[in-house]
Amino acid sequence: MIRKTLVTAALGLLATTPLTHAMDNAPSPVAAVNSTPAARSTAPLAPGLLKIDDYKETDLWNRIRSGYAIPDVDSKLVERHTGWYSSRPDSLKRISGRASPYLYHIVQELEKRGMPTELALLPVIESAFNPQALSSADAAGLWQFVPGTGKDYDLKQNMFKDERRGVLASTDAALTYLQRLYTMFGDWHLALAAYNWGEGNVQRAIKKNQALGKGTDFDSLAELMPAETRNYVPKLQAVKNIVANPGQFNVALPAIDNQPYFTAIDKTSDIDLAVAAQLAEMSLDEFKALNPQFKKPVITGGEKTKILLPKANAEKFQLNLAQWSRDLSSWTTHKITSARVSIGALASKFGTTPEVIRQANNIPAKSTVKAGSTILVPKMSASHAGDIAENIIENAVVAFEAERSPRVKASAKGARYKAKAGSADKKRIARNTSSKRKHR
Repeated sequence: MIRKTLVTAALGLLATTPLTHAMDNAPSPVAAVNSTPAARSTAPLAPGLLKIDDYKETDLWNRIRSGYAIPDVDSKLVERHTGWYSSRPDSLKRISGRASPYLYHIVQELEKRGMPTELALLPVIESAFNPQALSSADAAGLWQFVPGTGKDYDLKQNMFKDERRGVLASTDAALTYLQRLYTMFGDWHLALAAYNWGEGNVQRAIKKNQALGKGTDFDSLAELMPAETRNYVPKLQAVKNIVANPGQFNVALPAIDNQPYFTAIDKTSDIDLAVAAQLAEMSLDEFKALNPQFKKPVITGGEKTKILLPKANAEKFQLNLAQWSRDLSSWTTHKITSARVSIGALASKFGTTPEVIRQANNIPAKSTVKAGSTILVPKMSASHAGDIAENIIENAVVAFEAERSPRVKASAKGARYKAKAGSADKKRIARNTSSKRKHR
């Protein structure tokens, strides 16, 4: 009963809000204050030219402005989007608050690669800096990778984690992809169009305009692009303009310190999300804001699995971990072998409640799991004390089906025989002689 209560309590903490692609629906993990505007520079950023240690800026926004290198766009679309964003200062403030844990890392990685720093603003357009954002095309995370492109760039997607949402892995993949596109097209505007629309579509548009003797820059190709792509570069330019001179647009950007927000620590064994947050002395929401890639109430994986924590919390985590005497994880896996097993029966077998099983495995109401599925269940004994095996982590799948309604038995034999001899036979004759069905 104690284990059941603990597991239920932990899952209660893990309840999350629905995924969203909207700019206002995710909470800001960091409080913020106002910053002062600074002039922008459009000088190209050469690899290795600017060293991170050389920066004297205390505000990360100034650091971003100093690395602007993509040629500016000036059009009615830019004007329209600049007006749209600047007329929503509260939304920009919330987005900036959500960005604050991640932005230093993104800027640092851009500078290491000699890439324009305004690319750090791209998640404003893609996800409003919400790592849980999910589009209608199943694009996920800060950088909005669809599953296929995520796999192309080694972003693991399995039952336990989705690295499209992970800050480190997805940023590395996004910048690698953008570098590849810039190398392919030699133009940042076209590279950005390809990031949104796909390189194949941009290549075909270029060939079509070449055959017609037309230009092949972004503006010349715009009429061939879908509306989302046609507005993509102007939206980034609009955000870039506001960040360059927020005072001009009556916007106050919350200050973001020009220093690392988090540090990465190694995970040495399976650990419950709730336990990890407790050891780090953080709320679960704060913990998940830095580690949004973990999909289950337990963090699995080998030595390459990292947990991100603010520096002070990382120190607390290590100190508390050294004194922790209980199991770090309360979960293991179970493979469904019978197609007729109910959620209630599973809960009874593992000493918990149907609600715990459903919540841990995201099982919809009035649904059950199909045979062959692997689900997460509470550990019952020392025999389950080990970590979840790597082959299970990589290959586990879960599928759902509607719960079967219980069969209703007739109260009398006569009623059954009467149904067989009467209306059922007539219906069967009608189905077999229907010309409409015969010729369909």
